[in-house]
Amino acid sequence: MKSTSLEIIEDLKKAGYEAYWAGGCVRDMLLGIQPKDFDIVTSAKPDDIERILDHTIPIGKQFGVILAIKNGHSFEIATFRSDAGYSDGRRPDAVEFTNAKEDALRRDFTINAMFYDPSTEEVMDYVEGQKDMRDKLVRFIGNPEERIKEDNLRILRAVRFKNEFDFQYHPDTYQAIKKHVQLIKNISPNRIADELNKMIMGKNAARAFEELFEIGALEIIMPELCRLKGLAQPLIYHQEGDVWDHSVQALSSLTDEDIDSNPLPAEPASLALKWATVLHDIGKYETFAQDQERIRYNHHAEVGSETAKQILTRLHFPNKIIDRVYWLIRHHMMIVPLMEMPDGRRRHWFLEPGFEELLELNRADTVGTKPLDLSLYEKLKLLYRHEIAKLKLMPKNLLSGKDIMKICNITEGAKVGEILKELRDLQLSHELKTSAEAKQYLQKKYSSKASS
Repeated sequence: MKSTSLEIIEDLKKAGYEAYWAGGCVRDMLLGIQPKDFDIVTSAKPDDIERILDHTIPIGKQFGVILAIKNGHSFEIATFRSDAGYSDGRRPDAVEFTNAKEDALRRDFTINAMFYDPSTEEVMDYVEGQKDMRDKLVRFIGNPEERIKEDNLRILRAVRFKNEFDFQYHPDTYQAIKKHVQLIKNISPNRIADELNKMIMGKNAARAFEELFEIGALEIIMPELCRLKGLAQPLIYHQEGDVWDHSVQALSSLTDEDIDSNPLPAEPASLALKWATVLHDIGKYETFAQDQERIRYNHHAEVGSETAKQILTRLHFPNKIIDRVYWLIRHHMMIVPLMEMPDGRRRHWFLEPGFEELLELNRADTVGTKPLDLSLYEKLKLLYRHEIAKLKLMPKNLLSGKDIMKICNITEGAKVGEILKELRDLQLSHELKTSAEAKQYLQKKYSSKASS
């Protein structure tokens, strides 16, 4: 990708135009991070870009942005511009094509507004971005209140960049964020979700959520999560703090440095697992109760799964993510009973597509708890690895759906699936070993039901 972007820059320069790398890729290079993409800025107008390059798509031509496709890679190429007005709090009402300095001054943060000429290895910095990188500051360019009003999402982006790079806020930037946090209400759910996903998948995710709460953003985005702040827990099991403290510490165990010297999981946590972790106890507010012994949250997993589903649906998350988060939260309390289950039933759970993530949710839940005791997690993980190795060698189902419909004299539907699951459990527990045994079992069971 990098070499192809250099070819595009050279093509634009040969045609007589300025062309540089811009924004995030320059910031990342200066921070010693491998850039994920290479955006390009140029003095060439959109029509010129389309004329010079072979394969282009006018994704935002009215704003001076052209997508170039070359060698299987995509590059956003933007003409130097200044913006006039942001009446919708997102897009400029009009643009004027201009020069490199004016283009830098219209951008959001100083660390995102530098250009780099790869042919001369020169950094073009009109906004003191390098100084802010040295001092590890997130700072809006120019008037911070104007930058926020231009694009309200910049409030969330400031939180993300600050935590992703272990920076601090410039005081004017922080005060502007707090003053105008209510503008988050103007942002579309899709854009909020995209920014939150980048935050939760990035570095210092737990700290980012703490700051979202602190500035008042989280109360606007998901007030249900804020209710965990100050929500008491039974001290016999939870000495780490309230339910909020527990939840963010659990998230930390998936993303940050070791908590109490416990290692991070071997595989990076998925988006669904991270959301399930931060939301796993969200049902405790509605189920809080006290008896003679202690505080309890009966059925909080079931209540919490429904609440999490409502939150993620409101933020327009894909159904695939919503379903997995729902399943993980709903079943996160069944890890303990697993050890007491019959072998066949436990093996059924081991074969669930999300079981490994359920196991890691248990680990995060446990690491976020004081006193800490990972013995159950370690024991179950070893059992899972041992059993799953055997289960992978098992033959296919003893009977097909068509076999079941014929034997039980039923039509296609949910009942067939229930019987398939029943037979699978019996197969996993070695109570049924052959197709003939399975057929005989069904004939006996369902003929007796029909006669009764």
